[in-house]
Amino acid sequence: MWAQHLLTLPARRRGFHLITREVAAAVPELARLRVGLLHVFLQHTSASLTLNENASPDVPRDFERYFNYAVPDGWPAFEHTLEGSDDMPAHIKASLLGLSLTLPVQGGRLALGTWQGIYLCEHRDDGGARRLVLTVQGELL
Repeated sequence: MWAQHLLTLPARRRGFHLITREVAAAVPELARLRVGLLHVFLQHTSASLTLNENASPDVPRDFERYFNYAVPDGWPAFEHTLEGSDDMPAHIKASLLGLSLTLPVQGGRLALGTWQGIYLCEHRDDGGARRLVLTVQGELL
């Protein structure tokens, strides 16, 4: 079985945002799968996806602090500056973290670890709505 959905997430402030529930809710076929894979692809170059701890609110704040330190806005060496001082750093952060995740499906739900969640990593101050292509494949229950 194969299915594909487009999920448009509303604009979010810069930072790391848990979207696990939104992603799972957008793929009703998950509940019918014994085993499978969900591929999550972000159709943007200035945001990214990651899978990490979903329990402590310190985690997304520390991620944001680290990436802003490692790739600061307005670095004078950047040539690509027409879209603002946060644009080129956002592209680099997106390349470092990645634009897609492939997640296991087991027994009708995502087979994530107890403390794992899907994060949308918004790297721009005004990134706007973000689109995800969700493709699921698997064996029915």
